[in-house]
Amino acid sequence: MEDRSTLSLAIGQSPVHDTSPTNLADIHDKFVALLGQDNVSTDSDACQSHSGSPWSRALPTQVPDIVVYPNSTEQVSDILQRCCSQNVPVYAYCGGTGLGGANVCTRRGVCVDLKRMNNIGVLHEDDMDITVQPAVGWQELNVFLSDKGLFFPPDPAPGAKIGGMIAMSCSGTNAYRYGTMKDWVISLTVVLADGSVVKTRNRPRKSSAGYDLTHLIIGSEGTLGIVTEAVLRLTRAPQNVHVGIATFSTTSAAANAAITVIKSEHYLDAIEFVDKQSIVALNRLEGLNDTKTIWQEAPTLFLKFSGNDMVAEAQVNAVKDAAEENGCIEFRSSSSQQDITKWWGARKAIAKALIGMKETPNDLFITADAAVPISRLAEIIDDTHHATERLGLFCSTVGHIGDGNVHTAIICPEDKRDIAEKIIERVQHKALELEGTVTGEHGVGLHVKDMLVQEVGHAGVDMMRKIKLALDPKAILNCDKIFHL
Repeated sequence: MEDRSTLSLAIGQSPVHDTSPTNLADIHDKFVALLGQDNVSTDSDACQSHSGSPWSRALPTQVPDIVVYPNSTEQVSDILQRCCSQNVPVYAYCGGTGLGGANVCTRRGVCVDLKRMNNIGVLHEDDMDITVQPAVGWQELNVFLSDKGLFFPPDPAPGAKIGGMIAMSCSGTNAYRYGTMKDWVISLTVVLADGSVVKTRNRPRKSSAGYDLTHLIIGSEGTLGIVTEAVLRLTRAPQNVHVGIATFSTTSAAANAAITVIKSEHYLDAIEFVDKQSIVALNRLEGLNDTKTIWQEAPTLFLKFSGNDMVAEAQVNAVKDAAEENGCIEFRSSSSQQDITKWWGARKAIAKALIGMKETPNDLFITADAAVPISRLAEIIDDTHHATERLGLFCSTVGHIGDGNVHTAIICPEDKRDIAEKIIERVQHKALELEGTVTGEHGVGLHVKDMLVQEVGHAGVDMMRKIKLALDPKAILNCDKIFHL
């Protein structure tokens, strides 16, 4: 096994951890001595709240035994060193907004909640970079940067924190213009499974010095290490922002209008697709705006523009023309801050709105976030809608249409789980058939492990497994995520 470049599941050894009461009691006492009683919890409510999320439920058995709250890299290192020596599984926790099950504590053990590590560090305005701890939220960071005319573009779900954004290699509505999280991280400080602390590089904008450890960690979903500090790249804040809304009678019409814009000389800040079902959910959401807005329940493009007056006006006119050429029902644009907040706030509130479509608290929220070439986006959305309509299920599709990423969500009772999961699997198969990916930004987590083999092949997954066990030979870090062990 040692002379192989890859490691298949068949020849690997399944990890064995020690979560016996005696071992957990011993490590609990060591954590209290290290962190203080107030920073160590075995309270059942605290433990329950640290596994899963409203969008990705954990089983009753998938709950950590201990939650710890470090405030420094050194404390995280000490925690992992103890967990490694006593063979206790560890799971990092930041914002808890993930959808793919990446923060589910499958083997119980210890949850490391990084919420006390929420400091914004040194800002280098001339270099346009900033150092932050993992529990800083992207929204709070942009508030801090706003009076300096600077901007951090990745914008996933409200409440997401930098640590989780790095772990999942997230993106958001700004990805069409600015790229994804991996494009905005310069350097990381990461604690490995045995407590070793690694700084992946210094602050230059480019480097050819050795392996690219920064991007090895980004997207590794907490399976290779826990990020305790990040140097992030910044850019100039967008100026003269406008927003637009275009509604259509069909998904294909909306997609064709978006493709026309993407192929043009005009480079928008964001192009987002929202289907009729998602608009229905928005209209049901209480407290979305101070003044309740009723959105037209039809396939809709949400658009964002910026630039000087001439550029913004040219972009708005080009999009309006493209929309009208493709049978747009209505087109609106605005530069008013109230409309920008309200319209884009509606787009960002869709995940919350979809949770509101549950008829009972126990209803399921089952998702996929496939990505395909943009010319095939309408095909995968229509195929999904036809399948769910035939079966009488509520299905929402929301797309970062600028980069071909479509989020599919099915809300259904437990007795419809098998049907819903088969539809989600069909979406993922369809994405691969269309030369796409099974996950554009939410990550593999628990739910897409088997599909990953179909996308990158057994050799690709076996290579990932070999890397994982080289850095974490006891497999204590976020075990069971991305691939089987």
